[in-house]
Amino acid sequence: MSDAPPPLILASKSTSRKAMLDAAGVSYRALPADVDERAIEAGLADATPPEIAEALSVAKAAAIASEHPEALVLGSDSLVVAGGKRFDKPHSRQNAAEHLHFFSGKVMELHSAAALVRGDTCEWSHADVARLHVRELSDSFIEHYLDLEWPAVSFTVGVFRIEAAGVQLFDRIEGDQFTVLGMPLLPLLGALREHGVLTA
Repeated sequence: MSDAPPPLILASKSTSRKAMLDAAGVSYRALPADVDERAIEAGLADATPPEIAEALSVAKAAAIASEHPEALVLGSDSLVVAGGKRFDKPHSRQNAAEHLHFFSGKVMELHSAAALVRGDTCEWSHADVARLHVRELSDSFIEHYLDLEWPAVSFTVGVFRIEAAGVQLFDRIEGDQFTVLGMPLLPLLGALREHGVLTA
C-alpha cells in the first residue's frame, strides 16, 4: 500500500487561483500568507521581474510551511511591467485610473510564478510571462470600466479580471491563459504529479 500523498496548502486568498485548482480537481486547503512583499522586493533591487515573482511565491509558501512542516505549500505571485515600470495593486480608484491611463496603447507584461515549499526547502518554482496588448483607452471607457469593476480589481496588479470586463482592455494576448489568470497552472500540475499530490 502506497504512502498517503502530502496535504497541499495554498498560501493565498486569491479567488482566481482557488478557481484554477478547483477546476483542475486539485484538493487543497487555503491559508493566506502574511508577508511584507515590499520589504522582500527591497532586497531584490537588481532582480528581473520573473525572479521577483518567484521570490515572492517562495516567501509566501515558506511563511506557511514553517507552521505546517508536514504539508507541501503552494505560493504564487504575479506582477505587471509596462513601459519599463513595475506596477503594484492600485491603492484607490483614482490610482487605478492612473494605471489604466498609463497602460493605454502599451504592451503589459504579466509575470506569474508559483513555488512549492516543504519545511524549509523550496522543492520547485517556475515563472511564466504573458504579453497583453492594451488598446487605446478613452477617459469615458476608463470611468465606465471602473464603475463596473471597482473595487474587485483593487486586488489585481494589472487592474483587470480577464474572466470579467477586464477582457475589454485588450486587442491581443500572447501567452498561456492560466498565466494571465495569475498562476502557471500546467507546469504546477506536473510538479504536483512528481510530488505525489496528483496521480501521475
